[in-house]
Amino acid sequence: MCGIVGYVGQRGSLEVLLGGLKRLEYRGYDSAGVAVLAPSGELGTAKKAGKLGNLTDELRAHPVTDGHTGIGHTRWATHGGPTDENAHPHLGDGGKLALIHNGIIENFSELKAELIERGHSFSSETDTEIAALLVGDAYRETHDLTAAMLAVVNRLEGAFTLLAVHANEPDVVVGARRNSPLVVGLGEGENFLGSDVAAFVAYTKQAMEIGQDQLVTIRPGSVDVVDFAGSPVESRRFEVDWDASAADKGGWSSFMAKEISEEPDAVANTIRGRVVDGLVQIPEMEGLDDETLRSIDRILIIACGTAAYAGMVGKYAIEQWARIPVDVELAHEFRYREPVLSPNTLVVSISQSGETMDTLMAVKYARERGARTLSICNTQGATIPRESDAIVYTHAGPEVAVASTKAFVAQITACYLFGLQLAQARETLSTDAVRALVADLQKVPDQLREVLKSGDRIAELAHWMADTRSVLFLGRHVGYPIALEGALKLKELAYIHAEGFAAGELKHGPIALIEPGQIVFVIVPSPRDERSLHAKVVSNIQEIRARGARVIAIAEAGDVAVLPHADEVIRIPLASPFFEPLLAVVPLHFFGMELAAAKGLDVDQPRNLAKSVTVE
Repeated sequence: MCGIVGYVGQRGSLEVLLGGLKRLEYRGYDSAGVAVLAPSGELGTAKKAGKLGNLTDELRAHPVTDGHTGIGHTRWATHGGPTDENAHPHLGDGGKLALIHNGIIENFSELKAELIERGHSFSSETDTEIAALLVGDAYRETHDLTAAMLAVVNRLEGAFTLLAVHANEPDVVVGARRNSPLVVGLGEGENFLGSDVAAFVAYTKQAMEIGQDQLVTIRPGSVDVVDFAGSPVESRRFEVDWDASAADKGGWSSFMAKEISEEPDAVANTIRGRVVDGLVQIPEMEGLDDETLRSIDRILIIACGTAAYAGMVGKYAIEQWARIPVDVELAHEFRYREPVLSPNTLVVSISQSGETMDTLMAVKYARERGARTLSICNTQGATIPRESDAIVYTHAGPEVAVASTKAFVAQITACYLFGLQLAQARETLSTDAVRALVADLQKVPDQLREVLKSGDRIAELAHWMADTRSVLFLGRHVGYPIALEGALKLKELAYIHAEGFAAGELKHGPIALIEPGQIVFVIVPSPRDERSLHAKVVSNIQEIRARGARVIAIAEAGDVAVLPHADEVIRIPLASPFFEPLLAVVPLHFFGMELAAAKGLDVDQPRNLAKSVTVE
């Protein structure tokens, strides 16, 4: 949620700020604003509710004097509605200071009462204005922006990233973070701040992490980082492994269409560099050596939304291969039930952004109670990997569309790689068995390219069903979480009722939903599967078809048994049973996107949603 950009250097700050905010649109927002310092020291601000276009229109109608220092913000409303008044930046010190904020200040009520007692009045409903006024008051005492920010941050409770500029310091931006993302972009004679590297990747690939409870001061030629006690700290530098063009549509109708087309590459890039002599070696897992992995007696996978469904797929494979119990929990429920953890428990977190607040707090909770932690994440420099003992980075590249597609298949792939490395360490699979599975996994990118060819037919089905109000999804075993993912995509994108069910649960209640014309997607297991799940699912299809359902089956090539019972069959290539989810989910991603497009909806920025949920 919320996009933040800061800049000091020689460029025109408005160009940098607006370009950065444009690249951060995927995070979700409902208002936008900028503050820039003119060479004369004049502070100019502009802010508008709605999309960035409204802000640029405002700047054309009421120009501000540009300079070389500024901050920009896209807001996702929390305290106060999405109005011009509540948009950031907010002002302090008599209009000389501007401040932007991502997060929630939980003790805002008592701080606001204090400010009212001092004689302050308020022009917004936000907790952010409270921070701006507090920093402004502190500046009048310290005459130093860094010192003023330090004086305030320790009084704030909750999650926040704050950026501030002051008219008296025209070449300075100060930022602070607690439980909310902030990263530095390092340039030549210029430096940047951003919610993530997308804010500045058009200008530099050199970046630096800002840790928990740390404050950063950037000037054109320097970056200084201290903790909230004011003591200097060392920060890790890293290089961004993609460029600004990766975050462009590249001629596609939407970012989501582009990202679905990149699902084969997301899987291939996540595998790349992790296979040596047919076996799995994940370099970032140094913090969990083989001896530690052998000591693990239980795994808990924690995640939210789509990432949780990736973890559910991973659970089946990890338990099968490594012979260790695995549970999957929603991160926002995990710590509130006081789970039983030990040093032999491994908590695996999955988050595309690495900033999902529910998941981050669950990881911290697990570490505080002695559990080992592993992060599966797509974003370099993110907080959750830094809080974990080991990391498996997915290499999906930037995912701009709010509804996840290529990150999902990359997360499943990372779970498979981890499961195979765990099986190697625990010797629960023979070397030949691991090599055979790795070889099958390496075939998946090409198989995904074959599945992408079904896109036109799925688009036809979606346009035919544009007025449908309910879609159900059925799956068994690894097909069950894929059914959940298919339903979630329709909820997110098309705003219709959609539910995913375990096919075996059908007669335990959900079959009551079946009526003539009800559309049901069924993920059909391979008939080659030795567990007889194929026959059971075909029986389910017959049951719902007999009650008037319209069945769209996703089945592997050569499966003729399903043909008499389905209205439509979408084929996927032959694959190992555990790898079929990577293939079966692509038609569902297509369908969600195309149904939303047929209804005239924005598939990249669904209503009420943000890409990264950075508040609980």
